[in-house]
Amino acid sequence: MTIAIAAATSQLGRLAIAALKRRDPQADLIGLVRNPEKAADLGVTLRRADYHDRASLDAALQGVQTLVLISSGSFEDRVGQHVNAIAAAKTAKVGRVIYTSVLKGDASPMQLAADHIATEAALKSSGLTYTLLRNGWYSENYTGSLAGAIAAGAMIGATPTGRISPAARADYAEAIAAVALGSGHDNAVYELAGDQALTLPDLAAEVSRQTGKTIPYSAMPAAAYADVLRSFGLPEPLPGILADCDACAERGALLDESRALSRLIGRPTTPMADSVAAALAAA
Repeated sequence: MTIAIAAATSQLGRLAIAALKRRDPQADLIGLVRNPEKAADLGVTLRRADYHDRASLDAALQGVQTLVLISSGSFEDRVGQHVNAIAAAKTAKVGRVIYTSVLKGDASPMQLAADHIATEAALKSSGLTYTLLRNGWYSENYTGSLAGAIAAGAMIGATPTGRISPAARADYAEAIAAVALGSGHDNAVYELAGDQALTLPDLAAEVSRQTGKTIPYSAMPAAAYADVLRSFGLPEPLPGILADCDACAERGALLDESRALSRLIGRPTTPMADSVAAALAAA
């Protein structure tokens, strides 16, 4: 079975390829990338494919049986990018599309969910066999900024009490591998999140414990938090989207206690304490 991984050089794409190799060293893998010359380290067959370039997708998906459609990191007509890939998959007669969506899908109140909701609808109406992996928040969304938070002496955000169920990006990559190589996932929808729920004050307490420093969590209004993120140099529209995600966490948008992810990958998800320790060790 030929499995193509779109956005193969993304953080999730690289981890998915590694997970696929671990589970099946003989798997026939194709990395779909915009610049093949920059992706030789992936160690798989490479084909040029750009979500904005339908012709490149048509060519790249020839002979592919399963497409792992990792959502685009570009917010420039994100739905249009995904629709291009879905249309090309249909033309190429791809057997199944695995799409990395967002937790709760069409029930999510987050601005970030809108593109995913539209993509899910396009995929369902395409007639293609699909699997929806509705990913929750990555632990790295928090641990990636720990160095700055520790230097500043505080963590900030816009959710004072919202409970969140994060999992390591590698956990979500394992889910991709499990579904791509497994059976029984046709037209299935999985709500994926970490086993352990926490609040951001809980996270700040864990960082304080591991560093031996008092790192408090300071919650602020979403608009003020977005302005702070802009001051850090985050490009639009990310500041507003991320602040909205925090605000929606107060309504449970990032909480899921089904443990579907750990069942799918066959092990517990990575504890946040482990993710914090890894981030501190790498700092």
